[in-house]
Amino acid sequence: MAEKAEEQVQRKPPEEPKGDEGLPAWMATFADMVTLLLCFFVLLLSFAEQSEQKYRDALGSIKGAFGVKELRAVSDDMAEFNTSKTAKEMAAKISHDERLLLGVIMRIKSLLEDQDVEIKEGTGVTADRDGVIFSANSSSMFKPGTAELTGNADTILDNVIKVLKDYKLNLVVRGHTDDRPISTRKFPSNWELSAARAAVALDYIVNKGGIEISRAKAVGYADTRPSAPNDTPENRKKNQRVEFYLHMPQRDAW
Repeated sequence: MAEKAEEQVQRKPPEEPKGDEGLPAWMATFADMVTLLLCFFVLLLSFAEQSEQKYRDALGSIKGAFGVKELRAVSDDMAEFNTSKTAKEMAAKISHDERLLLGVIMRIKSLLEDQDVEIKEGTGVTADRDGVIFSANSSSMFKPGTAELTGNADTILDNVIKVLKDYKLNLVVRGHTDDRPISTRKFPSNWELSAARAAVALDYIVNKGGIEISRAKAVGYADTRPSAPNDTPENRKKNQRVEFYLHMPQRDAW
């Protein structure tokens, strides 16, 4: 009897199984949900201020997060430049950067006013949030099917040099073609032709204008960025163009 009593005293109760270390599994899901709700209400707060620019920036960030390519939006204030509003009214409304770009547009337009109709034909000036795009038909700058400059090309390129000397902007020279294929010994495709034309134009600007090469670059897009459908001879002529993108130095661009 003594042995049984001693055995009962020494016997320990079974230990309870240890639980998992750390927070419960449901708490991770709850934390994710709270984080998403916080982001949602932050977006609602930014939209409540009725700032169109903030809306665009937020929308661009959301698109970037989901892998959607963001297209640069033209500023409404810059687009209104061609309306009846005066430059003074515009200057009071727009930001410092937009005021700078507005000055660039006015400068380019003033330079084109003194040019011949043949040179001005096919040129255009547009703007986005980061810079100004001055475009010219390839036919007014290059001989057909080549990257050899015509006699009128220096007039257009000299205007670009003047703007770069007046404003501390960077430059991207973009070469474009239409969809008609080309196959020569020197240019096997439109890629080589568009890139060569952009490089020749850039070489002229850098060497003759004394522009720092760190401020400029060239790229060829072939027929991948048409400005109009390639369905008529007139539209194809519009797509054969060279663009000079003058943009803010702090913004990388192509």
